[in-house]
Amino acid sequence: MILAETDSTNEEAARRAPYVEPPIWILALRQTSPRGRRGRGWVSLEGNFGATLLLPPKEVSSTSALYGFVAGLALFDALVAVVGRHDPFALKWPNDMLLHGGKLAGILLESVSQGAAARYLAIGIGVNLADAPAAADMAADALRPVSLAGGTGQAVSPAELLAALAPAFAAWERKFAERGFAPVRETWLARAAGLGRTITARTPSEEITGVFETIDASGALVLRTPAARRVIAAADVHF
Repeated sequence: MILAETDSTNEEAARRAPYVEPPIWILALRQTSPRGRRGRGWVSLEGNFGATLLLPPKEVSSTSALYGFVAGLALFDALVAVVGRHDPFALKWPNDMLLHGGKLAGILLESVSQGAAARYLAIGIGVNLADAPAAADMAADALRPVSLAGGTGQAVSPAELLAALAPAFAAWERKFAERGFAPVRETWLARAAGLGRTITARTPSEEITGVFETIDASGALVLRTPAARRVIAAADVHF
């Protein structure tokens, strides 16, 4: 489904959940009120990609958070397919895509409730295809935003990216369903930014600096610090 405009594709997915047959992709050529993780704003510029995949209630479970890694691998594969090279891209824990070290894309997972029984999973994906927000519009500690066009010199339309992303997600979702998180985790780590390096994870209550060892079977970040090995379920990562 391709829309000329909406407030947010995740909001659009929530409104349409009772009336559509998921799984369904909702792509908007313009979003007036997009958002990122933890309610933060997401700057949507003309020519950029903003879409949400709505998954049916049976997909929402204790493993729902792992779909962020599935979506990250699918987006990685889709970008490689449209650009023709993989070396500029890396995955940043938990749900970001980097291009030459700058932030190219973000992934937002939300549950959508419709009545007492039905709960859907909305996977929102925003990609700076044509342009990137100005650094002045970002938080002071935010990663430098970049665009696909600026970083690779290639023009890719939102529809072209969706045509590559939808089958890539279906393939990784099928592997996840059949073989569990292990192959997803292995491939994600092979494409991870900062693995083996010292990084900082900031939570609402503390700042933890250590060597990025791995992610565990729940998708949590594992850091080796001078004091102890720390397992972190949610945080903002800084290199």
